[in-house]
Amino acid sequence: MGIGWNFDNSYARLPNSFYATIELNPVRSPQLIKLNKQLAKELGLDSEELQSEKGIAILAGNTAPDGSHPLAQAYAGHQFGHFTMLGDGRALLYGEQITPKEERFDIQLKGSGRTSFSRGGDGRAALGPMLREYIISEAMHALKIPTTRSLAVVSTGERIIRETELPGAILTRVASSHLRVGTFQYAANMGSFEDLETLAHYAIIRHYEEIPNSETRYLRFLEEVIRRQAALIAKWQLVGFIHGVMNTDNMTISGETIDYGPCAFMDTYDPDTVFSSIDRHGRYAYKNQPVIGGWNLSRFAESLIPLIHEDPEQGVELAQKEISKYMDIYDENWLAGMRSKLGLFNAEEQDKDLADELLSLMHTHRADYTNTFRGLTMEDMKDTPLHDKDDFKAWSEKWQARRARQEQSKDESAQLMKEHNPVVIPRNHRVEEALEAAVNDGDFSVMERLLKVLSNPFDYDSEQAKEYCSLPAPSNLPYRTFCGT
Repeated sequence: MGIGWNFDNSYARLPNSFYATIELNPVRSPQLIKLNKQLAKELGLDSEELQSEKGIAILAGNTAPDGSHPLAQAYAGHQFGHFTMLGDGRALLYGEQITPKEERFDIQLKGSGRTSFSRGGDGRAALGPMLREYIISEAMHALKIPTTRSLAVVSTGERIIRETELPGAILTRVASSHLRVGTFQYAANMGSFEDLETLAHYAIIRHYEEIPNSETRYLRFLEEVIRRQAALIAKWQLVGFIHGVMNTDNMTISGETIDYGPCAFMDTYDPDTVFSSIDRHGRYAYKNQPVIGGWNLSRFAESLIPLIHEDPEQGVELAQKEISKYMDIYDENWLAGMRSKLGLFNAEEQDKDLADELLSLMHTHRADYTNTFRGLTMEDMKDTPLHDKDDFKAWSEKWQARRARQEQSKDESAQLMKEHNPVVIPRNHRVEEALEAAVNDGDFSVMERLLKVLSNPFDYDSEQAKEYCSLPAPSNLPYRTFCGT
C-alpha cells in the first residue's frame, strides 16, 4: 500500500512565466517532528506510510512524490505599500492533491531551499517559525476561520544562520491554492493580456465555478473575491487576530488566511495593537486591518481592469463601484459576528452602538478581549477588570434588556455565545512557551498539550482549557513578533 498521493498539476499548465520548475534541494538528515494525522486522512494519505523513511523524504523535499511537478510560483506584491517583484524564494509546490472527496489542495513545502526567486537568500527556514505556523494555522482552523493548514513539520538536521545559528525545518502547507493578489499584479505588470486572462480564467474555474461564462464574469470575479476577503477580515477582528504583514502577496484569491509570520492574538483590547517588529509605523495594526484589506483589493481590481472592460475608463469606473462596497460588506459581517458574540439573534438599529460601547469600556479599563467575551458568556465577570465598574454595569443593563427583547430564550442566547466566543486562543506567552521548549530543549510535550486545547476552543466544559485562559505576567516590554516564516 502506498502513501496515497494523487496529484494533478493544473498550475503547471499555466504559461511558463508563472513559475520556475526547480530541482530538489535535499537536506542532511530529516526527522519527522509533527504530523497532522487527521488532515492526512482528509487528504487521502496514509499516516503510517508518511512516517516511513520514504514518507519523511518527501516531506523533507529529498524525494518528489510520484505524479508531482515541483515548481516555485512567480508573483509580485506591495510590501508595506511598495511594489516589488517576488516569488517563492524558499518554497516549492509539489502539485495539487485530489482527495477522496474530489477536492483539490496545494501541497507546498516551506523552507525547502533556494529557487530562482530567492534573491540571495538561503531558501531555508528555522524550526521555531515552522512550528509557530503549525500551531497558529491549526488554531485558526479550529476557530472556524478560513486558513491554509499544516500537514507536517520536519527538522532538516542542518543549522541555518539568522541573528544566531538555528535548527532548520520544513513545513508542509496545505492550501485551497496559493493564488494571491500578488499573482494577478505579476500578470498585469509583467505578462501579456493573454497571460492575465488565462490566470483569471484559471482562478475562476478553481475557486468560483458558480460564476457564469459571460461578458461580466471578471467583474463578478472581483465582486466574489471582495466578499470573501471582507468576511475573512471580519472573522480576524472578531477573535482579536493580528496578521502582522498584510502585503498584497499575503492575500489569497480563495479567501484563506496565509503566511503566519509575525502574527499574534491580542490580549488586552487596544485598537492600536501592533506585534510585528518590522511594522514600525503601525500600517498593519489591529484597527487598520479592515482598511488595508480594502487597499489590497483595490490593487487587485487595478490588475483586472483590462479584463473588466475594453475601455480603461469604463473598466476603472466599474471596478471602483465594486470596491466602494467593500467596507459595507465588511461592516455587515463584523456586526453579524458581534451580534452572535453578544447572544443576539435578530437585528436592531442600536446594536453597533452597543458593541462599540463595550469595546470602548474594554479599552478604557484595559480588559482582555477574549476573556471579556468569555465572562459575558458565562455571566461571570469577576476575573475581569470590568466587573465592579459602574460604566460597565450600566452597559450590562442595556445589553440584558436588548437580549430580553428577542424571541429566543436566555439559554438559547447563551448557547449562541458559546458557539462564537472561544474559551481559548493561542495566547502569545503560551505559544512562546511551547516553541522555547521544543527548540531549546527538544521537548515537544508542551506544544502537544497546547495543540490539544486549541483543537476545541469552544469547549466550555474543559477543565484543562481554564489553565490556558490565564494572562501573561506583567512586563514593561511589549510583545514582539518577527518575520521568520
